Amino acid sequence: MKTLAKKMKMTQIWKDDDIVPVSPLRFFDSSQLEQFKEGDLVKVIGITKGKGFEGVVKRHGFHGGPKTHGQKNRLRAPGSIGSTAPQRVLPGRKMAGRMGGNRQSVFRLEVANINKEEGILMVKGSVPGNIGNKLEIIKINDL
Repeated sequence: MKTLAKKMKMTQIWKDDDIVPVSPLRFFDSSQLEQFKEGDLVKVIGITKGKGFEGVVKRHGFHGGPKTHGQKNRLRAPGSIGSTAPQRVLPGRKMAGRMGGNRQSVFRLEVANINKEEGILMVKGSVPGNIGNKLEIIKINDL
């Protein structure tokens, strides 16, 4: 069963003399919090942070060109984009472009704590998206 929640700022809690990084999720309907208990595994689906138009170094991890050997302003350029034989750029070529803003699922996040008074579920680790974004939470046992 899918439930909707809002992402809050990531924090940490102390549990069994350990510090546990958690992502608090505020439920829109607190009654849906009843189906979860500590130790449950959940799948969280959200929209990733948008990065805007990014170059090939940040978007695909290219190393860029050398600083020397006749190069002037080509340090973060992609280099060659194909051979002259097909006389076109083949589909799938990694180039600069928009990055982020995609739907992403994070599987097997453990429920670390539940605050029923405030309607907050805390899961270990990070979840996709900006603070305040809507997230879908699915209990893995339900899949």
